[in-house]
Amino acid sequence: MTTATPRPLAVTTGDPAGIGPDVILASWLRRGETAAPAFYVLGDPAQLNARAAKLGAAVPVAPCSPAEAPALFDDALPVVSLDHRLSHGCGKPDPADAPGIIESIDRAVADVFEGRAAGMVTAPISKKPLYQAGFDHPGHTEYLGALAGQRTGQTVLPVMMLAGPKLRAVPVTIHIPLRAVFDTLTTQLIVDTCRVVAHDLKTRFGIAAPRLALAGLNPHAGEGGALGLEDEAIVHPAVEALRADGIDARGPLPADTMFHDRARAGYDAAICMYHDQALIPAKALGFDDSVNVTLGLPFIRTSPDHGTAFEIAGSGKALPDSFLAALRMAAEMAAHEIRTAA
Repeated sequence: MTTATPRPLAVTTGDPAGIGPDVILASWLRRGETAAPAFYVLGDPAQLNARAAKLGAAVPVAPCSPAEAPALFDDALPVVSLDHRLSHGCGKPDPADAPGIIESIDRAVADVFEGRAAGMVTAPISKKPLYQAGFDHPGHTEYLGALAGQRTGQTVLPVMMLAGPKLRAVPVTIHIPLRAVFDTLTTQLIVDTCRVVAHDLKTRFGIAAPRLALAGLNPHAGEGGALGLEDEAIVHPAVEALRADGIDARGPLPADTMFHDRARAGYDAAICMYHDQALIPAKALGFDDSVNVTLGLPFIRTSPDHGTAFEIAGSGKALPDSFLAALRMAAEMAAHEIRTAA
């Protein structure tokens, strides 16, 4: 019995040489026991058939349109064929796959905008072969923000959140070197990020009054300026501005005491100042079942919190838990969004 959604979820193919195909196939096999929502893959049926054969997985692949996917889902893996064919190899990314990987993302975005899909779930990509093909975005999150901006004609601030059973964590700055954080982090960026988080926690997670805990940038949140002035000069004014907006925000808080059990009970999302400050505790507390959610987009997007793991692709060792969690979370977000709109 699968979780009902008004429309299926669109799943991107990710890098076909990684574990994306493995976890997609495994998720379909476990659809009944995990109550996975109906989804279809924007991919290459031949490539998925080849990976299923390598894994010894009895997964019938059914080429179809998005509209046909829900009726097929219980008996076969629905696949909407890409124009670009994908290589069948495992473990080594092929730059020739880049056009198909990008096409899969582009078409998933088109499907959610045009009402064919309730949301999108992205399999992991490897950036290097995409860069070699001319891809000029730091990662998935930034590319989806650019696509959303092109379609809406508005500036979109995509916000990354790692969400698991024990913690929701948001990095304000994402894929930049640590030395660049001090030049990039501003009060306005923190405020804008937190406004997106508060809005989406209400509309897509059903949290009526989100509580945000803002981590300090420096050790001990600067310790009154003794360990850096940024927390008083940048983070504290952001907290004051958010409170003036009616958002329950607190901080800056020492990051080393924010993530134990009692501390986490006091907030709904931890707002962190840089990538690893958010992702280390998020992955430590929920490596197999956390989900990467992109907030601030005019559509729902989730993904597993792991990468391509080329070294185990095609071996049968890849666990589908995070991908299944991403599917379920996307369906739950879509349901919350419908209830909020109503």
